[in-house]
Amino acid sequence: MERRRIAVTPPNVPGFRAVPFTGVIYVMAEASRRGYAYGHPDWCNLGQGMPETGPLPGSPERVLTAPISPADQEYAPVAGIPELRSAVADLYNHLYRRGKESQYTADNVCICGGGRLGLTRTVAALGEINLGHFLPDYTAYEELLTIFRPFTAIPILLEGTDGYRFDMGKLEREILGRGLSAVLLSNPSNPTGRTIRGLELASWVEAARRLECTLLMDEFYSHYAWSATAEEDGLVSAARYVNDVDEDPVVIFDGLTKNWRYPGWRTTWVVGPRSVIEAVTSSGSFLDGGGSRPLQRAAIPLLDPAAVRAETAAIRGAFLRKRRIMVDGLREAGMRLDVEPEGTFYVWADLAGLPEPLADGMDFLQAALDEKVICVPGEFFDINPGKRRSGRPSRFRTYARFSFGPEEDAVAEGVRRIVEMVKRAR
Repeated sequence: MERRRIAVTPPNVPGFRAVPFTGVIYVMAEASRRGYAYGHPDWCNLGQGMPETGPLPGSPERVLTAPISPADQEYAPVAGIPELRSAVADLYNHLYRRGKESQYTADNVCICGGGRLGLTRTVAALGEINLGHFLPDYTAYEELLTIFRPFTAIPILLEGTDGYRFDMGKLEREILGRGLSAVLLSNPSNPTGRTIRGLELASWVEAARRLECTLLMDEFYSHYAWSATAEEDGLVSAARYVNDVDEDPVVIFDGLTKNWRYPGWRTTWVVGPRSVIEAVTSSGSFLDGGGSRPLQRAAIPLLDPAAVRAETAAIRGAFLRKRRIMVDGLREAGMRLDVEPEGTFYVWADLAGLPEPLADGMDFLQAALDEKVICVPGEFFDINPGKRRSGRPSRFRTYARFSFGPEEDAVAEGVRRIVEMVKRAR
């Protein structure tokens, strides 16, 4: 099969550049060309990073209506409505900071209109620094690392042979040797599922404090922690190990998108020192102007700690079953896993042992689309702007990411089709 290249054509209007799609948007566009549409019964969407949004056994009742008061017709404050900011702060204090002297307040929270926007606001506020980031990681980071010019993005390579672990010695060498002032990472990791938790996460926060390097922690999958202890209760966050909420260099991103399973609400938050929140709010004043006021107000009851724990338990029950279906099925198909996912709802699989042409992620995608199955080729997670400019092939070109976010029947059917596809190719 001829390898399909990712090509983006510049607009035919003066002054514009070619802007690449993120990996997920690219594969969804490819699927749409083949007839895919949301909810189409013939398709298995194992590509898009979206959890099933319907009721789960034991989950709180799903919100289907959002009342709008006359005041909600007005703009929301750029930092978000005060009631939701306070609710987010109270939730973090309840889940992670009970008994600690330093507590988050509304001043430590900024509400944003989506996860990418929260990251964009924050990155726009960075100064002329070296910013470390890991390979592989979330596809949308790549363009984020190039669109704002003051900082320099420094890629840090993780090895599958080590299960994508990164010990304290390596972290300190990177921070000190490369002069990093901030490090951006997803935890649990999208796409590998590797999860930093417990004493390891505590040591990361301590190192950030001691070495004066800010951790930018994308925690959008923090309620999908499969190896968490009973004490952690399936909830993983760097907030647990912060000493002083206004001094420790830890900035956290989360929201309703994944952990509450309301991606369409586009209601997320940034949690960190109040000086950072002021800067993030200021960047939001020219980037977007603020989010949806009615949906922010409707989100407040969802942050009740009892509801959060019930939702997390329901996620754990449903998604652990789907995780086992996918892990077992992909291995049956002949894929190798560097690490079983410790968090998230993704499986990061090495295709190198499959027959040609399925051993290449982009070619595998095209073959899977013929079976009406969607996945994301691994090279999209090689978020290295220098690599893209050089034109060199990605070291992750034999990988693909598969999502067990959809309903269990769709996951099982998608895995079955993949197994059959590989068998026919042998």
